[in-house]
Amino acid sequence: MGTPEVSRSPTKSPLTVSTSLTETVDGFHEFKIRSYSLTKGLGVGKFVASETFNVGDYTWAIYFYPDGKSPEDNSSYVSLFIALASEGADVRALFELTLVDQSGNGKHKVHSHFGRALESGPYTLKYRGSMW
Repeated sequence: MGTPEVSRSPTKSPLTVSTSLTETVDGFHEFKIRSYSLTKGLGVGKFVASETFNVGDYTWAIYFYPDGKSPEDNSSYVSLFIALASEGADVRALFELTLVDQSGNGKHKVHSHFGRALESGPYTLKYRGSMW
């Protein structure tokens, strides 16, 4: 007599599933600078800041340097930055900053990432005070 054969059915691996969810939050903040002409001559590196505002779970501020942020600007350019005001955050952000001519002539200048296209991805702001 031969050895009895044991019939084994193929074992199936349990089904596993995982999901990755990346959320984005849109926000908008309007920072009006009244009497803009009075800010010229404030000095290189001197700024006017917006109140802090929240987008998502993070706090932000906008900094406007009417005579530029650095001496290389030679007071010929204005500088505009968005800054992370939240503590202990590592945030990726896409943003658009728009300067609007208050005269009503419809002229405005849009800076998306200061020349960086949205398709190239977000900036990472790693600590409180990070600016772009």
